[in-house]
Amino acid sequence: MERENQTTITEFILVGFSEVLQLQYFLFVVFLIIFKISLLAHMFIIFLYRLSPNLHTPMYFFLANFSFLEICYLSNIIPKMLINLLHHHKTITFNGCAIQMFCFLLLGSAECNMLAFMAYDRYNAICHPLHYSNIMRRAVCIRLVFSCWFIGTTVGVLQTNLIFSLPFCGSNRINNFYCDVPPLLSLACKNTKIIEITALIITFIVVIVPFLLTVISYANIIWTIIKHHSAGRRIKAFSTCTSHLIVVSMYYGSAIIMYSRPKSSYGMDGEKFLSLIYTIIAPFINPFIYSLRNNDVKNAFKQVVCQIKIDKPENN
Repeated sequence: MERENQTTITEFILVGFSEVLQLQYFLFVVFLIIFKISLLAHMFIIFLYRLSPNLHTPMYFFLANFSFLEICYLSNIIPKMLINLLHHHKTITFNGCAIQMFCFLLLGSAECNMLAFMAYDRYNAICHPLHYSNIMRRAVCIRLVFSCWFIGTTVGVLQTNLIFSLPFCGSNRINNFYCDVPPLLSLACKNTKIIEITALIITFIVVIVPFLLTVISYANIIWTIIKHHSAGRRIKAFSTCTSHLIVVSMYYGSAIIMYSRPKSSYGMDGEKFLSLIYTIIAPFINPFIYSLRNNDVKNAFKQVVCQIKIDKPENN
């Protein structure tokens, strides 16, 4: 009987921002601009990493892979959201919802670990400079990136199977702009206590542990800078670390709040704002915080442009 009830729902309605109908076109333009700028910024980082030998370091290897993750992450959510902003019927198929959730969980989990590994890389570069090249060998960096994808895929498969094994026999309205775990749990017509506990355990492993590792890495970086560097370098390092920690806290914090509460406490309008932070705002800010402000990136860009100008006359 439960299986019959589950299959009665063949599609879900993504409510999104339907409560502000008069702002649908305005939101479409805003999110489209953010989407395009984000994609261009992340693609710029990847291409610059590929073209500039000076950026072939562990730090920029992680940043290039992080940018690729962000491109996939944004492309999984925003295009469907933009389509729904222009249409009255804001639907997504049952299978389409499962695929979107799987990709979201995979990429979100991979990003959490990637942020932790990026902080670990900076920790080794600043706190153990003499051993840095040995610790962060290319083979080690590749293994760390692979582990991000492996962990993300495992989390995506487990969580998606758990959620979509539930019977959905009531409303099919998802009060969010994409298929996420909390709103789908609230639609299930079965006791979800075990799944909620499982989700909390996964959240702790995938989100909270990397967040703690990131904070510990930056705390050690700051302490090392205080002890061994001049006042000028301290100010610059504090500025960089603070901006990184703000973005990290914004991303991790909203995710922890979203996924660490029981189903009974979900207030969906508040969750939509939290979802915007880690699905759209954080990926939009990240390239400007982590890469585009760096002098290394600016110098690499100038060198690539100069090389292109030199190569052009030779080709002519």
